[in-house]
Amino acid sequence: MKVFVTGGAGYIGSICVEQLLNKGFEVVVFDNLTEGHRAAIDPRARLIEGDLRERACIASALAEVKPDAVMHFAANALVGESMQDPGKYFYNNVVGGQFLLDGMIAARVKRLVFSSTCATFGQPERVPIDESLPQNPINPYGESKLLFEKILRWYGEIHGLTYVALRYFNAAGASGTYGENHRVETHLIPNILKVALGQKSHVEIFGGDYDTPDGTCIRDYIHILDLAQAHLLALNAPASAFYNLGTGGGTSVKEVIECCRTITGREITVVESPRRPGDPARLIAGSDKIRRELGWAPQYQAIDKIISSAWEWHLAHPNGYGD
Repeated sequence: MKVFVTGGAGYIGSICVEQLLNKGFEVVVFDNLTEGHRAAIDPRARLIEGDLRERACIASALAEVKPDAVMHFAANALVGESMQDPGKYFYNNVVGGQFLLDGMIAARVKRLVFSSTCATFGQPERVPIDESLPQNPINPYGESKLLFEKILRWYGEIHGLTYVALRYFNAAGASGTYGENHRVETHLIPNILKVALGQKSHVEIFGGDYDTPDGTCIRDYIHILDLAQAHLLALNAPASAFYNLGTGGGTSVKEVIECCRTITGREITVVESPRRPGDPARLIAGSDKIRRELGWAPQYQAIDKIISSAWEWHLAHPNGYGD
């Protein structure tokens, strides 16, 4: 089976590419390398350097490769930036996504696995968040992903596209070879580990007065290898579907910091700052549907396993991919 992976040079995409190759798939990566890293692409994969926003470019690549399926990771994903520049997010994530779909239909590629997000739900009515809850995004990033989900439904109905949209919660950790190295790092765990490495003076806690046991936000962290497993299962899904993807458990910001101190054995200075607007106290996924329908069974749910894998990668790659 040949899989065409958009955004395969990014954090999640690169590790999914690695796992696909380990399972014997042929993989072609399509990436413009503005956010991803050339060194993050498994050398067993072929790279086509291109941009989804160029309709002819993506159409030509799909026509030439003729893949059996597409995994779509390419997107801008900074919530704060989306509030400053919404046009960038709608153009890249929605228009670029539509160009991808049109190229797929023209090339007769009828299967897609889409990297969506829990941000489509906004402030949830309850936790855990299952697929029955209303989707009310509170930022352009979440809105752009929800719009593409809606487009998928119509392409499925009209063109016969089979799709699976996986709504992630907090991806974290590393494989033995690839890890998390964003040019603009907003994620908690790598920012804490940068303090342990001496690359940052402190880590910020945004709000210590939430209605949680220790006053800090609780999030559902999912190991990147469990995330990759879900993508491989989704390739063989019998029908189109939307799935929430998390472990169903939650860890507070303070608990994550304390676990990082234990695992690294290093001092981690903390600075408490005011709450950020729009941060819910709890975001926890209900993943019963994907467990039941696709047999997804996460293997690395414990937060210490997630952080240990990330720390090992950052120790081996203190400067990330170096580009």
